[in-house]
Amino acid sequence: MPICGLERAQNGFGGSPPDLRVPYTVPLVYAVIRTGGKQEKVSEGQRLDVELLGGKGEGDEVTFAPLLLVDGETVLSGSDAGSASVTARVLGETKGPKIRGFTYKPKSNQRRRWGHRQRYTTIEITGISRRAGA
Repeated sequence: MPICGLERAQNGFGGSPPDLRVPYTVPLVYAVIRTGGKQEKVSEGQRLDVELLGGKGEGDEVTFAPLLLVDGETVLSGSDAGSASVTARVLGETKGPKIRGFTYKPKSNQRRRWGHRQRYTTIEITGISRRAGA
């Protein structure tokens, strides 16, 4: 006999309602690249800020060698990932938040204020590709 439109399970427990939540989908193709001493997980169409790429202007193409490449069920790493490439387009430059610092030594009237604002290059990942035979 159906219970709420679902058949009772064979193991004696009642059937559960269907899962109506939208599942989180991980991109089928992604790569891990190294830039500016950091590693970033990227997928096609993603925009991110990386350490300033010297000599690259707006609209230039940049190529990165991935450390790891995941393409569905295929995972390439190490020397196997060297046969792949990640291309990106430079969108421009931006600045990070202002960092203000203050140092002093008590009882000696030594005070120093300093600040820093990191510059970044904004890129958009345009393609992740594997060469033939990889």
